Amino acid sequence: MTTPPPAPFPYAEFNGHPATEADLRIPAFLGYGHFTAMQVRNGKVRGRALHLARLDSANQELFERPLDGERIRELIRHALDSAGVQDASTRVYGFLPPGDTETTVMVTVRGPARKSTEPHDLMSVPYARTVPHIKRPGEFGQTYHARLAARAGFDEALLTLPDGTVTEGAITNVGFWDGTSVVWPAAPALLGITMALLERQLPGAGLESVRRPVTLDGLAGYRSAFLTNSQGIAPVRRIDDIEFTVDEQLMKHIGQAYDSAPWDAV
Repeated sequence: MTTPPPAPFPYAEFNGHPATEADLRIPAFLGYGHFTAMQVRNGKVRGRALHLARLDSANQELFERPLDGERIRELIRHALDSAGVQDASTRVYGFLPPGDTETTVMVTVRGPARKSTEPHDLMSVPYARTVPHIKRPGEFGQTYHARLAARAGFDEALLTLPDGTVTEGAITNVGFWDGTSVVWPAAPALLGITMALLERQLPGAGLESVRRPVTLDGLAGYRSAFLTNSQGIAPVRRIDDIEFTVDEQLMKHIGQAYDSAPWDAV
């Protein structure tokens, strides 16, 4: 029996079968949903339990239905096997099409990715996401402001509340270093999986991790800053006209703390 060739990238499955034209109408016409994004290496992912908890919690809040973690794991494994890969950028989406009683799960598989570790420049923008604790597809405002920042010569947008409170990056969490502690903004934002893992792992690496309010007019009080998302960690060089020290030793310690987080089999 001839083994079928791997599916081409990008690859998508709906409820365990290859995407059909009818399936693809769901994300195309139904923007109401949620997702999580992960980097898979050798069939393993960091923070598996956090990803599954995120999906279940969002599904219950949006659709009043749980999402079984073992089912999600099976769907991810099936999509990876169908794509013929064990290293990938993988996303899991939840939708509830009108009239359906069960959540439609879409799993997408792309090539593996890693965030550039080059220092990033951020442009602050006044924008607060609706229901920021849920990761949602098709975030127009974030994409709009990120594109404006890129046009102005910045790498990403930094989202802020009307009073100047810092919340998060357009597609990242942001952390600050005051010389003693890693400070995460205490503000409405998505708790990224990488941020959540770092909050667990930093104390074991000898770095205190705290949450407290961060404001634009207080940025000069921090020595360094960095970004985190599913693709990794990167230092921040400046926010608007405030420059930060790119502390290689600090970034090394933060990186080691993240690397100490275990990989779990999908």
